[in-house]
Amino acid sequence: MSTLNESHIQRIFDKLDEDGDGLVSLDEVKELLDKIGACTGLDELQSLVGKTSLNFIDFLFFYEAMVKKNNEEKIKEDNNIIDNSLEDDLVEAFKVFDLNGDGFISCEELQKVLSRLGLWDEKEGSDCKNMIHMYDTNLDGVLDFEEFKNMMLVSNS
Repeated sequence: MSTLNESHIQRIFDKLDEDGDGLVSLDEVKELLDKIGACTGLDELQSLVGKTSLNFIDFLFFYEAMVKKNNEEKIKEDNNIIDNSLEDDLVEAFKVFDLNGDGFISCEELQKVLSRLGLWDEKEGSDCKNMIHMYDTNLDGVLDFEEFKNMMLVSNS
């Protein structure tokens, strides 16, 4: 929902206020909302607004509340898309480390992958166990996907 300036909102209000009494009924507001695809029930609208009709100031506040709500929903939707994409990327990264496909990353698997990437130093052999132990919340000696995900999210923060 794009934001309109006050003069545009005034023109919409005036068009809805057919009898020119300075008030717009909720039926008229509902009709407008239906036309723009924001369908809602009259009862829901009345409980939201708390009145049976709106003057221009009320209508302006109502519009601003609708824009704010729409923006919050869009942000939430965008975050869900980002979260799903991140989750997919983490699943793929987990598969790279889970060499035998058993759903866990062992110290040996971690060491092999880090060696292939040129990130493993033989002198630092105990580091692998320490890395796993740091994020191994159930203390089974390996990382499952949730533990791996927590490790990746903490290290990216």
